[in-house]
Amino acid sequence: MTTSASAATTAAVVRALTLAARLAAHPDTGSPAAPSPDCGACGREETVLADRSDGVVVRHGAAVAKAHAPGTDPAGHRARLSVAAHPLLAGILLPPLPATPPHIAGRPVTAWPYGTPVDPGRPDDAPWEAAGTLLALLHAVPPAALAPLPLPPTRGPLKAAQALSRMRAAGPHPATADVERAWSGLPAWARGEGPAPAGGSLCHGDLHLGQLVRHPATDGPWLLIDVDDLGLGDAAWDLARPAAWYAAGLLAPDEWQRFLGAYRTAGGPAVPADGDPWPRLDVPARALTVQTAALAVAKATEQGREPDEVEATMIETCARIATLSTELAAGPSS
Repeated sequence: MTTSASAATTAAVVRALTLAARLAAHPDTGSPAAPSPDCGACGREETVLADRSDGVVVRHGAAVAKAHAPGTDPAGHRARLSVAAHPLLAGILLPPLPATPPHIAGRPVTAWPYGTPVDPGRPDDAPWEAAGTLLALLHAVPPAALAPLPLPPTRGPLKAAQALSRMRAAGPHPATADVERAWSGLPAWARGEGPAPAGGSLCHGDLHLGQLVRHPATDGPWLLIDVDDLGLGDAAWDLARPAAWYAAGLLAPDEWQRFLGAYRTAGGPAVPADGDPWPRLDVPARALTVQTAALAVAKATEQGREPDEVEATMIETCARIATLSTELAAGPSS
C-alpha cells in the first residue's frame, strides 16, 4: 500500500471511529449522519488517542472506540470481549460498551468507557500496587468458570519471535549479533519453537502501566484495559515486563517490591508466596528483554536513528544476557 493510500485508509478509519465513539457516548441519540467538528449532544470534539498499525483509538467524551489490528482472529476476539464483560471480571477488567458498527474496513471495532490513564509525568504516583493486585485477581479467575468461552492461548513466545523477525527484516545493525546470541540462549519453548510447558491461568498478555485506567474517570478504582492478548497461559509471562525492567535498572527496587508484594499479598499464583521469585520469572523476563531489544534495534534501523536512552539500556541488558551461562532448558515448575 502506498503512503497516500495508507493515510487515506487511516483517515477513513478515524472518521468511522468518530461516529462509533459518539454513538457509544450517546446511545439514545441515534447514529449521526456524518462527523462534524463538534457533537450536537454535548459539544465535545473527538480526540485520537492512538493511531498505530495494531490499533486506532478515538475518544468522544465518556467513551472511546477502537479499531483492532487487521487480521485479528474473529473467534478469539469475540471470546476475549465476552471475558471482559463477564461478571467474574467485574472490578478487574474494564467492561465493554455496545459498538456500532462492529467492523470498519475489515477490522473489529469495540467501544469502551473512557478511563483516566496513568500520568507519565508523575512517576512517583505510578499505581504499582494496583497493577500487582489486579494481575493477581485476574490470574485467580478459574478458566473453567468462564466456560464455554473458547479462550485462545497467550502469545508470549510468538510475540518475541515476531520481534526477532522484524529486527532481521530491518537490516544490519551493530547490536543484532548480541540480540541473536541472547535469543539462541533461551529454551526452544520460549522462542516459540517447541511446546510450552502447561499453563492454564487467565493472563492479560501485555501488562504495563499503560494498561491501567481509573473508571469512573479521574478518581474511580484502577482497572485493566486492552484484551487483545488476553488468553490462557503461564501467569509468569504477565510479570515478565516489570521483571525485565527491574533487572535492567529501569524500574527502581522499591517499585518492583511494591508491585511484587501486592501481587503476592493478593494471592497471585505466578510466583511462590515468599522467597526467591526468579526461578519462575527468569526465562520470561529474559525473553521480554530480548523482545524489547529486538524491537528497539528494528525501530532504530527503520528510522535511521540511534536508539534512545531506554532502548539503549534494553539493548545493553540483552548483551549481558548473551554472555551469561545458565540452565534455561527446563520450563516453569508446575
